[in-house]
Amino acid sequence: MTTHARHTAAATAACAPAGREPVPRWAVRVAHAVPLCVLPSGLWRVALVLGLAGYDEDYQWAAWERPYVIGLSVVSEGLALLALGLVRPWGEVVPRWVPWLHGRRIPIPVVVVPAALGATLLTVLCAYAALNQIFGFVEPMNDNGDSGPTGGPAAWALWAAYAPLLAWGPLLAVLTVAYHRRRRADEASAAARAVAG
Repeated sequence: MTTHARHTAAATAACAPAGREPVPRWAVRVAHAVPLCVLPSGLWRVALVLGLAGYDEDYQWAAWERPYVIGLSVVSEGLALLALGLVRPWGEVVPRWVPWLHGRRIPIPVVVVPAALGATLLTVLCAYAALNQIFGFVEPMNDNGDSGPTGGPAAWALWAAYAPLLAWGPLLAVLTVAYHRRRRADEASAAARAVAG
């Protein structure tokens, strides 16, 4: 075990709420992988807005398009970072800085239902987008008849940036199931301690 792995395991165990099992290391790694899966596509969109993507440099952007593309990148990365809540204490107990709610346990369905819906939606959308790129279900939206770069380095950069998104939904689904099982087990052990004590 490396020093970093020992530090991560110790931090994870220290972050576990009192009386609870620590989050498995594999789940922590998966939770950290989710934002990393989303990051390349966001960086590619930023490069596209800045004219650095090597594609469609002569495109005339409408006034709202650049902020929309940048906003899409920021929102998608923010949503990906929420996966960390499935392995951190703030996904189980409301943080102290939240007025009126601080310290309260978060009900399991409040976390699991949106995470499961998000995982399902992401899996379907990303799979559809990839299949549409391959089989062309929908007509291209650009004036030149292409929906994206079709060859050369720009096409490879596009595929390399967007391919990791295919893992976002399945990774979130695995984290959601692990969170649900861990929280149910914690509740069952707490109930057993209450009966015994």
